Formats: sequence, structure tokens, C-alpha cells
Amino acid sequence: MSYRAFILGVAAAGLIAVPALAKHGKVGLWNVTSSTDVALSPEVAAQMKKSGMKMPGAEPVTVQMCMSKEEVESDTPPHLDSAATGCDTKLVSQTAAAMRANILCKGQMKGTGSIAITYNGPEHYTGTYSFKGTSYGHATSMTTRFKGDWVKADCGKVPPYKLRTQ
Repeated sequence: MSYRAFILGVAAAGLIAVPALAKHGKVGLWNVTSSTDVALSPEVAAQMKKSGMKMPGAEPVTVQMCMSKEEVESDTPPHLDSAATGCDTKLVSQTAAAMRANILCKGQMKGTGSIAITYNGPEHYTGTYSFKGTSYGHATSMTTRFKGDWVKADCGKVPPYKLRTQ
């Protein structure tokens, strides 16, 4: 098993919140901050420690992303790239103030998850993502908390996020 691939899988699942602005928000540069709590099996945790990998934890991570007009105007819910992850997203509800979706994973990550986002005006959003199942054959449970804050209209050198609709 590739433990780097495992962590990348966990990270990819946690980053589902990045394109959370469908029909919401403003075009431009955003700061997206997330923290993830991951429950790993003792075997996986020991192997990661042995290989010198930092254990995933609740330490916040902030990334910058650029939202184009297309992404902001989209009526597509945020989701994982199903071809890359084996996960599909199904919109449960969407209003002007919030959205909810369920996630079903049948690839290297197997299990179910959910995402909930609350829009606090056009310049802020908060939410949670949870997943329970297996990742690369090992029991996994994770919860990610995230928030997005609009910075400015000019994205500078940050390339636009690529909207994935299938």
C-alpha cells in the first residue's frame, strides 16, 4: 500500500469544499481554510510514523483559489472528480443560504460521506465534510471543517479552479 497515496486520498476528499461557490460568492481570489480530523487504524498510523510522514491532524491549512465567472454562476454542486476518486456526489438540497450533498465512494476509498455548506453573504462560506468507510483497505473516518473568504477580484497568478461537473 502506498501511504502517500492514502494521504493524498484523504486530502482530496477534504478538499471537496474548495469549489463551494456554485451560484454563490464573487468572482476572484479566495482564501479557503480547512482542518481535518482523521481516525486511522493503528497499523496505518504506525506505518506512517515509521516512514517519517506527518500524521494528518486538525491543524488548519489555507490555500488560495481563483473562482471564475463560470464557477460562480454554475448550478452544479461541489464534488470530487469521480474518475480520479471513485466517488459520486448527489445534491440533496440547495437554497440561497445553504447546500447539502451526499457522497458515495466505490474506488480506493469505499464508504459514504456528506457535505453541508452555509453561505454567509457573497464573501464568506463555512461548512463541514464527513466520510466513513475504508481507504486503501483500511478503516477510515474523517471530518473536515472549512471556510472560504473572498480576498479581491484580481486573482493575480493564481489560475482559475477547474470546475468538474461529471
